[in-house]
Amino acid sequence: MLCALTARTLKPGTFDQFREAFMAGENFEDDPPEGFVRFVMARSSENPDEVISFGLFDGTPEDMRKVAAESGYEEQLEQIAPFVESVGADGLFEVVEDHAV
Repeated sequence: MLCALTARTLKPGTFDQFREAFMAGENFEDDPPEGFVRFVMARSSENPDEVISFGLFDGTPEDMRKVAAESGYEEQLEQIAPFVESVGADGLFEVVEDHAV
């Protein structure tokens, strides 16, 4: 299992526009991209301009990159770029512990 994670600081006051641009064309409930198990977008309770998004993916890094390319990830990045001030952690991480409680 992989976790694709990105931490972003948004330009002040642009969360709604960022979220709309990020989610445009996404349909995680009815038609999730192949291999995706879960997607989460979380917003800091102390700084509403800090956003973390992550998805859990059942497959290899190569599978993940293929799905990202086929689902328009580069175009998604272009759409959200006007609202992003900076990017922190950004990458694919191997899930080594997963506990549902």
